[in-house]
Amino acid sequence: MTTAGICTIGDEILIGQITDTNSAMISRELGKAGIRVTEMISIGDIRQDIAAAAETLLRKNDILIVTGGLGPTKDDVTKSVIYELSGSSSYVTDSRQLEIIHRILSSRGLDVMDINRRQADVPDKCEVIPNRLGTAPVMVARFPAGRFGHEAAMYSLPGVPFEAAGAMPDIVADIRKHFRLSEIHHKTIMTYGIAESALAEKISAWEEALPSSVRLAYLPDPLKGVSLRMSVYGQDEDAASLFAAETARLRDILGDAIYAEEEKTLPEVLGDILRSSGKTISTAESCTGGMVASLIASVPGASDYFLGSVVSYSYSVKEKALGVPREIIDRFGAVSPECAAAMADGVRKLTGSDFAVATTGNAGPSASEDKELGLVWVGVSSAKGSKTMDFHYRNDRKRNMERFSASALDAVRKFILQQSNI
Repeated sequence: MTTAGICTIGDEILIGQITDTNSAMISRELGKAGIRVTEMISIGDIRQDIAAAAETLLRKNDILIVTGGLGPTKDDVTKSVIYELSGSSSYVTDSRQLEIIHRILSSRGLDVMDINRRQADVPDKCEVIPNRLGTAPVMVARFPAGRFGHEAAMYSLPGVPFEAAGAMPDIVADIRKHFRLSEIHHKTIMTYGIAESALAEKISAWEEALPSSVRLAYLPDPLKGVSLRMSVYGQDEDAASLFAAETARLRDILGDAIYAEEEKTLPEVLGDILRSSGKTISTAESCTGGMVASLIASVPGASDYFLGSVVSYSYSVKEKALGVPREIIDRFGAVSPECAAAMADGVRKLTGSDFAVATTGNAGPSASEDKELGLVWVGVSSAKGSKTMDFHYRNDRKRNMERFSASALDAVRKFILQQSNI
């Protein structure tokens, strides 16, 4: 199987000034093409360190993809490393990239200076893939088997994320021309409501019985739950049939904890259910501060089914906007199943939606006598009745709000499916 290493360059990554999103993006694109990523590293803008890392990764892998260090300033030293590794003796100007540089700077009303023109200068032993979205070209250095023990190629991409993403289709096409790629098949199962450790225990017998050709990965996320990714590398067998059989067995174990059999989010799946059934939804939120509504509205076309939201942080808004009786708040408290149910009923009647979901809880950071830290009550409502459920989390405020919101989406998803017999 063809393997690859990924190296991101820049002091700004190491000091936490920016987040490295390129590695994940590159890894995904390589995986789709049948290339297995074995290692990802980040290093600073030190020429010797970049050269040493490149040597190591090229000995271990067929392909090395490097991002960063290609700008016009003095701390951008990746080009000089490629010059040395490729055994170049001079720099040559790539006319295609120079033309792009002129076009980009002219469109911004900027003069083309020598420092900009030099970005089109590349080591003479390198090939160039023009960067249509930026000024720094993609440089390709190829190495014979005698250099690292196998034929290898190094691709140097700009560090700007949208430029790196824009270059990947051309890079993958180039890799296909020079390497024999195996097929990699993935199947993702999305689950919610079962913690990773509990999920692993619940499906342990199923996992142990998986065919040896299948690899399983657990991918937890506060907003998505735990994704289970099955992968088959370089097999001639019918991966689709294999995945279908294993997914059916998994559904028998997990039931409605599985909300999708592809890489989808809870808001997307909820939207699919509402759109297909011609139903609408509204939200009433206290402790989540509008996050549930924001997640629902983040899906393109959400206006087909999402009618509106009330963020009722105060008691007075709960009473005046949602019609929550004061006696409920006085007797049971705002963080209670009674209040959650009344909020959901109130916003459903206010907006005229078919379904509604409400949240009331304490995201932290402090607890009180009547408001347990990390507790949220979720209320769901329809014309047929309402239902409440509680969830308990022990995270910081931001993470609690994310988990509260995702739990609300999952709760209303299950509620709608049960009432609609879908």
